[in-house]
Amino acid sequence: MSPGPKSAMVLAAGLGTRLRPVTDHLPKPLVEITGRTLLDHTIDRLAAAGVERVVVNLHYKGELIAARLAGRERPRIELSREAALLETGGGVKRALALLDDAFFVVNGDIFWLDGVAGALGRLAAAFNPKRMDALLLLQRTVQAVGYDGIGDYFLDPLGTPRRRREREVAPYIFAGIQILHRRLFAGIDDTVFSLKRLYDRAEDAGRLSGIVHDGEWFHVGTPEGLTATHARLDELRTEH
Repeated sequence: MSPGPKSAMVLAAGLGTRLRPVTDHLPKPLVEITGRTLLDHTIDRLAAAGVERVVVNLHYKGELIAARLAGRERPRIELSREAALLETGGGVKRALALLDDAFFVVNGDIFWLDGVAGALGRLAAAFNPKRMDALLLLQRTVQAVGYDGIGDYFLDPLGTPRRRREREVAPYIFAGIQILHRRLFAGIDDTVFSLKRLYDRAEDAGRLSGIVHDGEWFHVGTPEGLTATHARLDELRTEH
C-alpha cells in the first residue's frame, strides 16, 4: 500500500449562513462538538493519518480561525486568506502551490466518527493516481444524522459514482472528505468556481471514484442538524 497524502486542505472560508444565529459571531469551523471545535477534530484526524502540512483557507471571521490555529504545533499550518470568496474549487486552486500532487481536501464544517478503519486511511488505501483524479467519501443518506436532502450520487459495484440528475433521488451524499490530484485543475483559468465542476470533469473522463463511509457522519450545517448531532452523540455515550 502506498503512503497516503502528506498535505491537505481544510475549507474554512464559508459564511455559514444556514447555521445562523450560531454563526452570527462564530465561523462554522469553530462550532464545538464534544468540547472541541470542528476544525480541531478535522486537523487532529489529518495529523493521525500522517499529514504533515495543512492549508486552511480563511474569509468569514478568519481572524478567529487564525487565532485558534496559532497554538497548534503539529501538523504545520499554512493560511490562505481570501479577500473575496473563491468558492471551494477556487479556494483549492489558489492554494495549489502549498499542496502536493495528491492531497486531502476536507470541509471545515463536518463531523464524523470512524468505523472499523479510519476514513482518511481508507481513502488513502483506495486512491490510485493512475486511474483516478478524484476519490470521494460518500455517506448513505438514510444514515446521515441531521440530513434531509435528496442525495448527490449513485455508486456502481466498481465504485464509480454518477451525479444525481434533476428529479432523481440518490442514495449517497458526498461526505466532504476526498483526495484530489492537482492535474484535475489543469486548464481552468477561472478563479471562482465550485469543486463540483471538477467532480463532473473527472466523472466524464472516467477518473472519478468513491468509497462509502463505514462509520457515522453528521450534517451540522443547520441549527436542526447541530441539534440532531448532539442528540445522537448523547445516545452513543449512553450506549457505551
